[in-house]
Amino acid sequence: NTMKKISTILKKFGAFVKTKKAKWKTAAIILAIIVVVIIASGGKKADLQLVGVTKGTINETVSITGNTSPVESVELSFGSSGIVSRVDKTVGTKVTKGQLIAQLNSSDLGAQVNQARANLAAQQAKLEGIQAGSRPEDIAASQAALDKAKQDLENIYTSITDTSNDSYSKANDAVRVQLDPLFYDDETAKPQLTYSTSYSIDSVITKRAAASVILNVWQGAGGESQIAKNISDLSTIRTMIDITSKSLDQSTNLSATTLAAYKSAITVAVGEVNVASKNLNTLSQNIASQKLTINQLQAQLDLKQAGSTPQDISAQMAQVASAEAALQSAYARLSNNRIVSPINGVITKIDAKVGQLATTGTPLISIISDSAFEVNALISEIDIGKVALDNTVSMTLDAFPGETFVGTVFYIDPAQTSADGVVGYKIKISFDTADPRMKSGLTAN
Repeated sequence: NTMKKISTILKKFGAFVKTKKAKWKTAAIILAIIVVVIIASGGKKADLQLVGVTKGTINETVSITGNTSPVESVELSFGSSGIVSRVDKTVGTKVTKGQLIAQLNSSDLGAQVNQARANLAAQQAKLEGIQAGSRPEDIAASQAALDKAKQDLENIYTSITDTSNDSYSKANDAVRVQLDPLFYDDETAKPQLTYSTSYSIDSVITKRAAASVILNVWQGAGGESQIAKNISDLSTIRTMIDITSKSLDQSTNLSATTLAAYKSAITVAVGEVNVASKNLNTLSQNIASQKLTINQLQAQLDLKQAGSTPQDISAQMAQVASAEAALQSAYARLSNNRIVSPINGVITKIDAKVGQLATTGTPLISIISDSAFEVNALISEIDIGKVALDNTVSMTLDAFPGETFVGTVFYIDPAQTSADGVVGYKIKISFDTADPRMKSGLTAN
């Protein structure tokens, strides 16, 4: 019935509007609409609600579930292999950053560190000395050392005659006294053996004659050249004694007593010649050594008098740098034998035992931070677009019913994570206020 009434009214107003001017058309249309509304409402007055319009913020909430985890978590191992010598901590023990937990046997490494440290100190002191230059007293000390070395060489030269004469006496006794019973016509051009032998007699006779010539022209005075000649002559005499001994071993007409006596004489002769040769060689070596000492002291004095050059300073600075590198290397080797906590935290695992063999890179100790925790969660791809860094997070933990914790999103993984075919993104949430009751692995909503 209402619709029929509305239709009838609209038809009548339509006819009216067609007969009037345009300005009445608008009024007629508005009036028609009012009538229709009144009829449609059954003739009753409409209830209207007035609302004041204001501008505000619309918040969107994303609900997820995650778990608490320590902000820092590390697994530690030795940097080198060896036998574990000490383990200072146990599971559950709190440790601070830099605290020693376990160590391998490293007594030799400690000695290497000390040696490297001492070498560095010596090189640095030398550099400071070069940079400061030579002091007058240093130059005077070097000059005194050089003068003494030269005097010592003169004293050695003075002893040449005595040493040479002593060597002559020993050689003369060996040839003309100890070996005299083995020869007759000793001092002639062709001395002869007093016994028969199957050994080559000619070589023995030749060497014995040469020995007499050597002793007859022996000179005790002279320098280093005379020492060298004396040493060579003693070598010839020693050869003569050796071949005489061989001829005696092949003798055919000597009694056992005589043979024993001759051999004893040869032994004494060999000993005398050996001592004489040794004394002359020692004298020659002393002269050479003293000359080297003089050259070194002269070079040191020249260097001090000339002063340090930039090249000297640079070279010594390089030595200091090398010593520093050696010390750092020694420290590194020692550090590889220790496990030191890199964070403040709690030990959750210790697999190191005293006496066991530890291998490089095998995790033996685990540590987690004891106060700083975060929440790790996975957000679906549907909701990830609604989450941004620094968003405020309200959390409840099953471990603490009725309590609410506030945090902030501080990390969003840029790459997706697939779990059971579902794509999600990992986020990390920090707690605005640390709570000492917090533990790892608690469920957070």
